[in-house]
Amino acid sequence: MKKLKVIGIIFSILLVFMFVINIIPPSKVVTNNPFISPNRVMVAAHRGGADNNPENTLKAFKASVEEYNVDILESDLYLTLDGYLVFNHDSYIDETCNTYPELTLDEVEELIDNDKSKRHYISDMTLEELRKYNFGYYFEDENGNRPYKDVTNIKEEGLQILEVSEMFESFYADHKDLLFIVEIKNEGERGKKATDILINTLETKFPVYKDRIVIGTFHDEIEKYLASTYPSMLRGASTGAAAGFIITEMLKVNLFNNAGFACLQIPMEFELFEINDKEVSLNLVKKALIKRAHKRNIAVQYWTINDENEMRQLINLGCDAIMTDNPKLLNQVLQNKS
Repeated sequence: MKKLKVIGIIFSILLVFMFVINIIPPSKVVTNNPFISPNRVMVAAHRGGADNNPENTLKAFKASVEEYNVDILESDLYLTLDGYLVFNHDSYIDETCNTYPELTLDEVEELIDNDKSKRHYISDMTLEELRKYNFGYYFEDENGNRPYKDVTNIKEEGLQILEVSEMFESFYADHKDLLFIVEIKNEGERGKKATDILINTLETKFPVYKDRIVIGTFHDEIEKYLASTYPSMLRGASTGAAAGFIITEMLKVNLFNNAGFACLQIPMEFELFEINDKEVSLNLVKKALIKRAHKRNIAVQYWTINDENEMRQLINLGCDAIMTDNPKLLNQVLQNKS
């Protein structure tokens, strides 16, 4: 009986402890978070809207803003050989532009997968060299056509590789309310240099955007450099930080999580492992997760959502933003919802 009483007391203490730590208001990560939208879901154009226009090009970014009324432009940044910061999803350019114009896209992918020395890496090329290529070369529209394959004036069409200040300058005068999600893809010293260039560009030329951009990275050393050198900049959650936040919320001990990020960017589900060729995944479409994040002034953004039904599900959930390759579709879904 004494053992049962002891167990009962310990269990009661644990219940009281769990109750208390879940009613204590957690500290806010940031005071003002422009990525939290209390009354609506924001539209984030992933790679500038890769389904609607050639990804990461000025053509794509302009269409997303001027035609599809997006709230957020999302992309990745790499450092060129001569120290310019440019937008691209991969470290090489062959799958989007005419480095091998005589080959089909499938043939290009096979070539560069089998022999990585055939890849044209951004880090090995100058900005001037990169600007010679048509980044809309392999783009296919919804009808399977390649409308930009034979474009002669790629600069005029907005199909050159895009340097970071060029993109900001294109919108700064008329769209100061725009938001940006960027990821520093370089690691080590090059990643730190890329971070310096980005923030110096914002501070000296586009100061309004400095408070309207969230910066992410998969590299721990760049995350630490960003946090220590530029603590006022809004940061996205690294993979480890996102996992920590989600796990502590599931265990109801999130009060002790040291979140330092402004945006929790996650998929709808996360694959954990496989059993007998079947995937076991963790469902991340949780109202409680968003509620907890909002208590800490953290925005919850889901990626990369291109399915109409999934868009509706997340809209009903009340997340802060949906990142999509098809902002045209998401805009239509939101309009029909209203």
